[in-house]
Amino acid sequence: MLKTFIGYYKNHQLLFYLDLLAATIMSGLNLLFPIITSNFIDNYIPNENTRLILTWGLILTGLYLIRMACNYFVNYYGHVMGTRIERDMRIDLYKKIQTLDNDYFDDHKTGSIMTYIVGHLRDISEMAHHTPENIFVSTIMILGSFSILIFIHVKFTLIVFVFIILLMIFSAFRRKKMMGASRKTRSTHEEINSEVENSIGGIRLTKAFTNEEFEIKKFTGVTNRYQNSYNEFYKQMGIFQAGTNLLIDLIYVVVLVFGGFFIIQGQLSAGEYVAYFMFIAYLIQPIRTLIGTIEQVQKGWSGYEKFYKIIQMNPKIKSPKNAMVLNGTAGLIEFKNVNFQYESSREDVLHNFNVTIEPGKKIALVGETGVGKSTISKLIPRFYDVNQGEILIDGKNVKDFDLYSLRSHIGHVQQDVYIFYGSIRDNILYGDPEATLDQVVDAAKKANIHNFIMSLPDQYETLVGERGVKLSGGQQQRVSIARVFLKNPPVLILDEATSSLDNVTEKLIQKALDELSEGRTTLVIAHRLSTISNSDEILVLSADGIKERGTHKELIKQDGYYSELYNASLQI
Repeated sequence: MLKTFIGYYKNHQLLFYLDLLAATIMSGLNLLFPIITSNFIDNYIPNENTRLILTWGLILTGLYLIRMACNYFVNYYGHVMGTRIERDMRIDLYKKIQTLDNDYFDDHKTGSIMTYIVGHLRDISEMAHHTPENIFVSTIMILGSFSILIFIHVKFTLIVFVFIILLMIFSAFRRKKMMGASRKTRSTHEEINSEVENSIGGIRLTKAFTNEEFEIKKFTGVTNRYQNSYNEFYKQMGIFQAGTNLLIDLIYVVVLVFGGFFIIQGQLSAGEYVAYFMFIAYLIQPIRTLIGTIEQVQKGWSGYEKFYKIIQMNPKIKSPKNAMVLNGTAGLIEFKNVNFQYESSREDVLHNFNVTIEPGKKIALVGETGVGKSTISKLIPRFYDVNQGEILIDGKNVKDFDLYSLRSHIGHVQQDVYIFYGSIRDNILYGDPEATLDQVVDAAKKANIHNFIMSLPDQYETLVGERGVKLSGGQQQRVSIARVFLKNPPVLILDEATSSLDNVTEKLIQKALDELSEGRTTLVIAHRLSTISNSDEILVLSADGIKERGTHKELIKQDGYYSELYNASLQI
């Protein structure tokens, strides 16, 4: 995991090394000042050497101008490097999420995924910038200060370092407690983001059911858990910081007391005593920095663990090696002895299912809820993979095709249409992002929505609102149909595309769907049997498989289950 993290510095090596160089120069200049101060007190001032006092004053001024430039570089370009690493991680994470199976999204809340992409990576960015720099600079400062202190007085330095070792032991011991508390804050952070995303997304439903108080109560509960998790984290941080500050204060007391004894005994001069205090301050400062870095690492690393876990995921559904590219298809689809069950289910949704859909034919699936109609439509483009058996397109197993080329040949029109925030044009363009405006207009005309779009003030540039709230259900559905016209796939799946619409709108959309399915292999899933009467074949599904099959007229004549369903629908 650490190796993967370090790998993100590879594309920013120059900036990284320049940042460390600037930090090293700053550290070196810090170590120089106590030595010069000691010389001032012990030599230049007692000897009234004004020339060296002025000379070193000018030299220090120049050096501190250099230090200012280095400080600017570290604070500006160091953070730039951190944000670039954050950007790289965010892009990699988003790419990975795009490859994950539907199962992952079935099991994870949108708010949690958003937290991974946005919130956690901000802390990782800060850790990526500050941690290497702080460790490197602090190491130089500690080793440099220790070497000079040993040179000034060995025994004095060893006494001080006993307390420094105690400080390091205490820090290491408390670090584990802080890490556990930090992981808990991550979990509750994801929970509160999920609750906000879920609540805001359903705000209209909340208002319709006058459940504002209920939502406030839920949110208050999540917020309290969020606060409590941070209470525990800050408690551990408080113990950590209070303990380390006590040990640091004791170090100053040790320097004050033992330094006084050594001066009385003539083992230290006044200048060395002052220099010793300054070096101790310079020694304590990197220790404080490292302690602060530990806190930053707790937050950043717990976020990186979440990031790494997702990055290491391998989708179960992916293109095979030496995958075949589907360049056009006749549209022959076959299910052979297919068994399938969802991971969350113990029973097969489909069991030993067999059916052949001839090229260019329109096949309808009807039956009770839960018999696998929608599942069939999800198995063809490999949104899920069969447990047993195989699905063939033009005689070849769908698992042998390149996944992208397979799905690019299949168009979906679903009941639950997703409209992105943006313009109508952008939403239609989702069918083919490279299409021209003329092609978009042509697709809209075929979907019977062009005239409506032209009646809007901004026409195709009209913003549709969050999830298309400014459009009616029928208008949203026609936008989704226009997308598929633009995509122009040889295989079409219509999954209850008109079931939630009124009769007038349904007829408009059904006309567009009939035009869309012309000349394509079409699979229609429908509850409204009136919409499938012109299908080439209707399959009536039950929990045991295909119960009846035939044309509308043939099934009516059979006077079986389909006839019963159809007659019942006419009475509604």
